[in-house]
Amino acid sequence: MYKGFRTWILLLVFHTLAVAVWARRGRRNVLFIIADDLRTSLGCYGDSLVKSPNIDQLASKSQVFLNAYAQQSVCAPSRTSILTSRRPDTTRLYDFKSYWRVHSGNYTTMPQYFKSKGYLTLSVGKVFHPGIASNHSDDYPYSWSIPAYHPASFTYEKKKMCKGEDGKLHANLLCAVNVTQQPGGTLPDMESTDEAVRLLKSRASDDNPFFLAVGFHKPHIPFRIPQEYLSLYPIEEITLAPDPDVPKLLPPVAYNPWTDVRRRDDVQKLNISFPYGPIPKDFQLRIRQHYYAAVSYMDAQVGRLLSALDELRLSNSTVVVFTSDHGWSLGEHGEWAKYSNFDVVTRVPLIFYVPGVTSHRNWRGESTFPYIDAFNQSQHSFNNDKVIKNMVELVDVFPTVSHLAGLRAPKRCPDVSFQEELCTEGGNLAHTFQRPERGENGEAVSFSQYPRPANTPQENSDLPDLKDIKIMGYSLRTWDYRYTLWLGFNPNTFQVNVSDVHAGELYLLASDPGQDNNVYSDYDHSVMMTKMTRLPPTVSLQMRMKLQLLYLSAGRKRKA
Repeated sequence: MYKGFRTWILLLVFHTLAVAVWARRGRRNVLFIIADDLRTSLGCYGDSLVKSPNIDQLASKSQVFLNAYAQQSVCAPSRTSILTSRRPDTTRLYDFKSYWRVHSGNYTTMPQYFKSKGYLTLSVGKVFHPGIASNHSDDYPYSWSIPAYHPASFTYEKKKMCKGEDGKLHANLLCAVNVTQQPGGTLPDMESTDEAVRLLKSRASDDNPFFLAVGFHKPHIPFRIPQEYLSLYPIEEITLAPDPDVPKLLPPVAYNPWTDVRRRDDVQKLNISFPYGPIPKDFQLRIRQHYYAAVSYMDAQVGRLLSALDELRLSNSTVVVFTSDHGWSLGEHGEWAKYSNFDVVTRVPLIFYVPGVTSHRNWRGESTFPYIDAFNQSQHSFNNDKVIKNMVELVDVFPTVSHLAGLRAPKRCPDVSFQEELCTEGGNLAHTFQRPERGENGEAVSFSQYPRPANTPQENSDLPDLKDIKIMGYSLRTWDYRYTLWLGFNPNTFQVNVSDVHAGELYLLASDPGQDNNVYSDYDHSVMMTKMTRLPPTVSLQMRMKLQLLYLSAGRKRKA
């Protein structure tokens, strides 16, 4: 028994030293992979239906954060938040129509930081949100050493490319295609993978480190994917969401009416009532089928990319990060798409592969990431030995990647940081690689937010322009609760009125993991809100909500 204990101690010491040595040696490559609209529908996150063998294989050799949350569940605000490590209230980007360097502050991005340290920084596909939100340049030349690459076939993504039952082409939501019949005989994520592999080959014999960011477009709608991936998910094996109805006590302001889904030609034919629907059940099943197929298609591209990293013998010197900008509702709460504060849209995969730390370095030439074909391989089973269950946030990625690559992590931002070019509003998670997690950490929480133009669902509720935002929904996620307040918001001053409460949500996760039973109205909030008015104005909204939740949970325990 003593010998076994001694061996365990030695392994722990060696593992801790490995992280420390890794940090000191520095200048390791980074491959940063970000998917679009990917929820935690992956085998490595416990989804038994989805076939994601390549990402599962990556997870088996990585540290997996099981409860990672985005700061806003829509593309541009989330990606800007991830890449600057600043929350939306600091970037002041809640829609797609402003550039943070002009609109709020000249914040240093993650790739910009690596570039300043001598890295060659490269962008392929959708990393920043294109357009105004990244200055129509993907933030080049600040963030990238060369202009970002975008696949030419993406030009057709929003055009009529989907053959309908009438034989004509339509702009459909469900758009499984014969790739050989598509322009150029390809699709955007295939092109992006080809370009990323080409860039990796160009770096294989170069000693200078690189930061390569690869953004896959799927499973974002439309589901324009190779049609063969549908065969992985026979429609008779697909089920509806476990909670497909709009919860009775859901505040109207909290509901997102999925307008981008409604605009698709095939959905418009269904003549669905606004705002609550519902979508016919047979079509719901097909949406879920196509989403899962899109995940498997994207997984295949990840597999191609990682196997190339392996074949070029770069997997021993490259930190790999895999994540998503936010999730996507698949009928839960009667909702589709993103645009809310629920777990299904704010919770995302977050996976870190660190050679020599999360897995042994491969000196014998064995393949670390062999490509796995979901069609031809038998069922694969991978174990996630290194998992973190406590809440983390996507603002934590920048400082953590910096540390793991051997750079100094940015310092913590002050409470007001508009004049600070380089700092982080997240936390450095590198310590989690050094020692096992010690159970639930009550201090580990995540914050998300989402704007609304009105108290009831409107045509622009999903994505209101800044000038139309009247209410901001701030949401706190802990081990036991999801607590959301919908507060008055002034888009001219960017100020939130903490005493102007339009609605509230409180979900007890032990008995209600799907967040369907809102118990906010079960509590008398008047005393608590009176106490909140006595707090100094300098107390942050996040701290106020933490204190409120402590008060509510203490009252619940007294009742029990």
